[in-house]
Amino acid sequence: MNDRPLTLMAVHAHPDDEATSTGGVLARYAAEGMRTVLVTCTDGACGDGPGGVKPGEPGHDPAAVAAIRRQELEASCEILKISDLEMLGYGDSGMMGWDSNDAPGAFWRTPVEEGAARLAELIRHYRPDVVVTYDENGFYGHPDHIQANRITMAALALTEAEAEANADSGSGSGTTPKVYWTTMPRSAMQRFGEAMREFGEEMPEPDPAEAAVLAEIGLPDDEITTWVDTTGFGGQKFDSLAAHASQGENIFFLRMGKEKFTDLMGVETFVRVRDTTGADLPEDDLFAGLR
Repeated sequence: MNDRPLTLMAVHAHPDDEATSTGGVLARYAAEGMRTVLVTCTDGACGDGPGGVKPGEPGHDPAAVAAIRRQELEASCEILKISDLEMLGYGDSGMMGWDSNDAPGAFWRTPVEEGAARLAELIRHYRPDVVVTYDENGFYGHPDHIQANRITMAALALTEAEAEANADSGSGSGTTPKVYWTTMPRSAMQRFGEAMREFGEEMPEPDPAEAAVLAEIGLPDDEITTWVDTTGFGGQKFDSLAAHASQGENIFFLRMGKEKFTDLMGVETFVRVRDTTGADLPEDDLFAGLR
């Protein structure tokens, strides 16, 4: 009898990414007895320093920022009851077009094969039943999010080929995990804009190029395959986001308070991109067909 717990692996780019798009599912499935594994690819060194100082500004110490963000990440994992944290330790590449994209050790310049080989080792070790990462555009075009997608899909291809070869040789078989990409319904994007105005956040009018990028974020509601209700874990998700206090972009969400935050962020959405269970779509459970 196989007593191995069902396992969710989330592959994220930076400390704090785990809270925003998957904090609810990580908390929910941990509470349901699943093993939850978080892989964080970069050190977050291009984040804000104390007082909101930005990379390249006087007083921004990347090593100190990375150390603070690791502490915050560990606190977030404790809040979400994440079973296992793995940090690949690549350098934060910063936003697309920054000089840091090409810095030595930056995740963006790391060969996909190298990152995939390291992630494949973790997949072999944890044998996840479900793997979650970003879509091919990293949701909004961040280089580290794009690279996280690339190494995840390459690592899965590698381990699945190995599993097939082992099965053919009779030396064992492996589980092919369900694979999901995080996304957001376009209807929710509209609600976010309304909420920001409600809380006094003034959004500058984007130029045509920015508007085109924003229009491509998320998906039409009918293209989303999986809607997971995490309202019962909104408080944990809120607190995990609050644990990343050094990052100014989180302030807006925290201004809402837990009730409004949970109302706005209480359903996490995904696109199922790989499946061997035959579970019907749309789903309301990442583990549909597995239990």
